[in-house]
Amino acid sequence: MMVRNVVIGMLFITVIAPIVLYTDRLGTFQGFYSSSSSNGFVEDVTTIAFNGDTGRLNLLPQESATKFKEPIGLVFSDNETQSLSNSGVSTSLSSTDGGDSEQDWQLGESREHVSARVLSTTNVEDHPQTVNPIKKVTDGVQQENQIKPVRNGEGNSKEGVIKAESKEFQRKSDGVSGDQKVKREKASATSRGGDKREPEKARPEKQNDRPLPPPDARIKHLKDQIVRARVYLSLPSTKNNPHFTREIRLRMKEVQRALGDASKDSDLPRNAYEKLKAMDVTLAKGKQMQDECAAAVKKLRAMLHSTEEQLRVHKKQTLFLTQLTAKTIPKGLHCLPLRLTTEYYALNSSQQEFPNQEKLEDPQLYHYALFSDNVLAAAVVVNSTIMHAKNPANHVFHIVTDRLNYAAMRMWFLVNPPGKATIQVQNIEEFTWLNASYSPVLKQLGSQAMIDYYFRTHRANSDSNLKFRNPKYLSILNHLRFYLPQIFPKLPKVLFVDDDIVVQKDLTGLWSLNLKGNVNGAVETCGESFHRFDRYLNFSNPLISKNFDPHACGWAYGMNIFDLNQWKRQNITEVYHTWQKLNHDRQLWKLGTLPPGLITFWKRTYPLDRSWHVLGLGYNPNVGQRDIERSAVIHYNGNMKPWLEIGIPKYRNYWSKYVDYDHVYLRECNINP
Repeated sequence: MMVRNVVIGMLFITVIAPIVLYTDRLGTFQGFYSSSSSNGFVEDVTTIAFNGDTGRLNLLPQESATKFKEPIGLVFSDNETQSLSNSGVSTSLSSTDGGDSEQDWQLGESREHVSARVLSTTNVEDHPQTVNPIKKVTDGVQQENQIKPVRNGEGNSKEGVIKAESKEFQRKSDGVSGDQKVKREKASATSRGGDKREPEKARPEKQNDRPLPPPDARIKHLKDQIVRARVYLSLPSTKNNPHFTREIRLRMKEVQRALGDASKDSDLPRNAYEKLKAMDVTLAKGKQMQDECAAAVKKLRAMLHSTEEQLRVHKKQTLFLTQLTAKTIPKGLHCLPLRLTTEYYALNSSQQEFPNQEKLEDPQLYHYALFSDNVLAAAVVVNSTIMHAKNPANHVFHIVTDRLNYAAMRMWFLVNPPGKATIQVQNIEEFTWLNASYSPVLKQLGSQAMIDYYFRTHRANSDSNLKFRNPKYLSILNHLRFYLPQIFPKLPKVLFVDDDIVVQKDLTGLWSLNLKGNVNGAVETCGESFHRFDRYLNFSNPLISKNFDPHACGWAYGMNIFDLNQWKRQNITEVYHTWQKLNHDRQLWKLGTLPPGLITFWKRTYPLDRSWHVLGLGYNPNVGQRDIERSAVIHYNGNMKPWLEIGIPKYRNYWSKYVDYDHVYLRECNINP
């Protein structure tokens, strides 16, 4: 037992006592050690009391001593460094002369500055965006030091300045430790991520830098898997492995079933990802089975060539079918005129007349010219115009149609009168002055060359562009717009409108416009390059290139205000006849009325504001809703008319809301919205 006590005593003397003594010396003489002496120094820094509180230092992460090579440069300014060095000198002197009290002050100051350096250095290197509460205190010391040298120059002793700095620093340190809980929470938040506001700003930037995946990325992946699977099935190595062939066919069926009619990833079923992974595994097996890539590359090239050829054929078929659909009349629209014609001829002669016929030549009223063979389309134009007119009784509609639709057109407006407005329906056959001897275009339309151009499409010299082969160009109704003074000899102004428009505002302001000596008032369409003169006219012909500018701005038919007095004065109809005769072989322009209109009204067109007339609803699905809603007239120019099934769905309601689908004639002909 005595031996054990002796051993324990020796162990205490040789092991435990040095540890206790060393720890005590470290706490006493910490200020005399350099920051690079050993790693043990840095580990014990956290135990140094900052104004008697160890919790503050324990909140910060410990670091290696290599990060404290130049801590002063990271924390203090030049003035502060100079002040601290002076402080050190004076402290040494004071320590020598003044005894223990001055030495204790030096040790306390050394501990405080070491703590500040450790904390500030840690925050600068590891958390550059955080704000250390200790650094706030040292910043206050820096501001004090910038003022102290001036006071030194006034005669104050250095020792007094050092003592004042020490007291000020001690006071601020006491304030920091006094608000312990609040500062500790802020320091904890700082160590976790710094200021909350800055990460919130930085986080969206990181998200913006990362491109968002397309909404159909997984669908494309599944389709690519099917293509790869088909390639593997066609390779000899796969055909010789019936087990793998069955597996890959099964995977193809699963993927195709998962795809279904989905157009975006959100439409896929929940198990689509599992099918995708299973197919990836199967395709990986197929890849390992292939001895060489040449056969797969050859097969993929063949598939690519075949797909491109199919795409070309489908595009051609789509174009043909679209043009064919635009030319044909829906069954309901074919039924409607037949039904109306039957009813019209059942009326007696007195019931076939329209009221207010005395207004037809009144120059004080607002006159519209509408040339159409489509009863329902003409009804929409009239209904939409009257609905938005401020005074419907002052509006007169002159409708000209062909012989087949004359009775139906009259019957419709007899049964559905446009309120107080006046209607006139005329038959083009009644214009006896319009004959082949007077009109070159009428002579050309009846020529054998024109008939061959339209009906013998197999000939090599026929035009491949189906757009110019529409039978509407054979109708003289399409060319009546060049004979307005002959049709309305007593009217000063006429508003020409197409039958594929919808009126959304009152149009009476057009009659009061000053056209400044021009004949035609129209909205220009040169916002894009393909709506300029070189798009419609053949500038390789010298007659065109010498007289017109290829970059001149085009304009639109569909809603045009014509000054008929200026028309007669400038002999516009004769200008039109001259150019039509020069184009007998269609070398100046193709068929249609816009190219001869551009030539006839060259430098005679007054540009209207774009808000009067918006075009493109019959071919352009990207017309802005804002432009549509603020426009006085919207125009369904193009093949996708609103009364056809191929009409653009999102624009159809602007037209169909002016059709009464509950009307007895529409129900009998099965015309539905």
